[in-house]
Amino acid sequence: MINKRSILSLLLAVVAIVLVSCGGANNNTPPPTYSNEQIEQIERAATPVRQARKRLTELESLIKDKKWSDAFSLLHGPLGGLRREMTYVTRNLLPEDQKQARSYAKRLFQDIEQVDSAVEDEAYSRALESYDRALTDFDQYLNLLPEPESTETT
Repeated sequence: MINKRSILSLLLAVVAIVLVSCGGANNNTPPPTYSNEQIEQIERAATPVRQARKRLTELESLIKDKKWSDAFSLLHGPLGGLRREMTYVTRNLLPEDQKQARSYAKRLFQDIEQVDSAVEDEAYSRALESYDRALTDFDQYLNLLPEPESTETT
């Protein structure tokens, strides 16, 4: 009788464990999203970053025209504070977007440093290749930023 009792106890314990582990609460929490205030804050912080992206396109013609001094000035002048601005924007993104944003920003600055080195060496093809990679990484970074909701009035 003791064997049957211990087997029955063991069986009931297994059933209880299975029921407890499978019967958890239905936890349908929505993924984190940006509030309107967060989007506004990111947009304000992203304005100089977007302006820097527009200024970066000027670099291509400077490289093609081999205006090395002007290219150097653009890299160290208007684009000089870009790292700080992008760091601020990245800190305001959702946690899952921050890791990817940091990766794109790191690659972007590696590309910009390579452009800078190529400009100093007056290495035309190397400068253009690094410039193209920088644009791609910059665009990937900007694609991570949330878009403000449009407020259309009809």
